[in-house]
Amino acid sequence: MSRRTFLASASCLPAAKVLALEPSKGDPLPSWNDAPAKRSLLGFVARITKDGSPDFIPTPERIAAFDNDGTLWPENPVPFQLAFALDTLKQRVAKDSTLADDAFVKAAAAGDFTTLLADQYKGLFHILGLTHAGMTTDEFNTGVDDWLKTARHPRFVRRYDECVYRPMLEVLAFLQANGFKTFIVSGGGADFMRVWSERVYGIPPEQIIGSTARTKFERRNGQPVLVKTTDHVFVDDKEGKPVAIHQYIGRRPVMCFGNSDGDKAMLEYTTIANPRPAFGLIVHHTDSDREFAYDAHPRSSGKLVEALAEADHRGWTIVDMKTDWNRVFTFEN
Repeated sequence: MSRRTFLASASCLPAAKVLALEPSKGDPLPSWNDAPAKRSLLGFVARITKDGSPDFIPTPERIAAFDNDGTLWPENPVPFQLAFALDTLKQRVAKDSTLADDAFVKAAAAGDFTTLLADQYKGLFHILGLTHAGMTTDEFNTGVDDWLKTARHPRFVRRYDECVYRPMLEVLAFLQANGFKTFIVSGGGADFMRVWSERVYGIPPEQIIGSTARTKFERRNGQPVLVKTTDHVFVDDKEGKPVAIHQYIGRRPVMCFGNSDGDKAMLEYTTIANPRPAFGLIVHHTDSDREFAYDAHPRSSGKLVEALAEADHRGWTIVDMKTDWNRVFTFEN
């Protein structure tokens, strides 16, 4: 099958399945240029999966943790879940005009994300309460699924679930083929990611760790349902990530992938004083032509300063998106 024929036939398939179908050329990471980042990743996996190697890690201990926003797909100009919440908010305001007087609704309408994220995300949680709380989990899942079918990224004019990084999908497939259990450990909402994670990444919902709030059991119209609230919010970011890994996985990862200072604690927990060999990787957004270029000054979230400064000292691999990836997205030819 020619490459052109393959791409045409696979264009409507989920990204994870496209990778599984494309003819193999013997390179598990074809979207990565032959550079130190790729070689360090492949070399680590080769060392810890080779029988008889002093660094061999048994299959049950092969745990890899991936941040989501900015690591597996973009988080600019805003994280995709926030884009979903803002679109949902517009629908709510259209039905109830009194909401337009709400200070945080005004900030959201103006794109004032500094206000929404200030004071421990107070404004963001308020918006999530307006758009998420009170609905059943089934209603929420349907809402996210319907949104993904119609919403388009403002720059790439593609479905949000098409805007995934092909090089990172290759990493996921490569690790899964080498006995790794792959987890998403993200500041995004766990319920939001679980709607599409298996279809897009090949990661089942039980391997998704994200921010959560209390869910209530109720009976509505005689049927048992689970209802979303904004009570007892746990933010799976920064120091919260290692805590969540311990609570939900119970094993320390041996590989960790992130892109921001929000992933620094997870990188430290994975690579410092780990009794097993460990690998940490940071995706550095340097490509303004194909994606976005930022570190200290992102458009919304994804600040990368402290982790970048410590990378050499900690031995973390830095991926320069512009020079290390020959393709960025699954929709690129």
